[in-house]
Formats: sequence, C-alpha cells, structure tokens
Amino acid sequence: MNIAKSARISFGTRLDKTNPKGIHIGQETYLASGVIMFTHDFCRNLKTNTFIGKRCFIGSRSIIMAGIRVGDEVVVGSGSIVTKDVPSNSIVAGNPARIIRSGIRTGKFGKLQN
Repeated sequence: MNIAKSARISFGTRLDKTNPKGIHIGQETYLASGVIMFTHDFCRNLKTNTFIGKRCFIGSRSIIMAGIRVGDEVVVGSGSIVTKDVPSNSIVAGNPARIIRSGIRTGKFGKLQN
C-alpha cells in the first residue's frame, strides 16, 4: 500500500487486502469510519490501482470502487458510491456519486476553505 504518512484512516475503514499494492492515498487525506476502498473486482477478474489524491475527505460509509481516481482536494459525501473518476477541486455525493459542486479549495484533511 502507498499511504502518505500525513494521511489519516479512521477505525472501521476497510482497505482491500486482495490487491494491497493497488491502494494509493495522498498527503493530508482523511478516510472516515466505514469507508471501503476496493482494488479488485472479482466478477471481472480485475486487480487494479485505486487512487485518492491530496487533501481529500472521504465521508463515512462511502465506497470507492476498483480502478477509480479521486483527484486532489475532493470531498466525498457520506454514504456515496464512487463509480467514476472524480476531478480535483470538487464535491461528490450520492449513489452513484455525482459532482454537486466544482471549484472548491480544501485544507488539511479535506476541510473546506472559504
């Protein structure tokens, strides 16, 4: 796993151990309790890399599917299922996750900046 030393991972977060080399988490990123981050898809016989950028906040009980790239300074709403790549500087939420706001800036651990 490639997890930045400044990243924080809450208790209850599940990182896919089927393909641990595929986990990539950027600096000053926070994964809240219950987040699931996949790096494999059994049905498609796929083992791949999944990326979360710098200064992101991944809300509680969100799911990041295998092969997804979450850009820098992104907020993922609680309970979201991220099935497509997320561009930097945006907020996504829902099932499937959709962009609800763009052009945001975040600080440490994905805290929104004014």
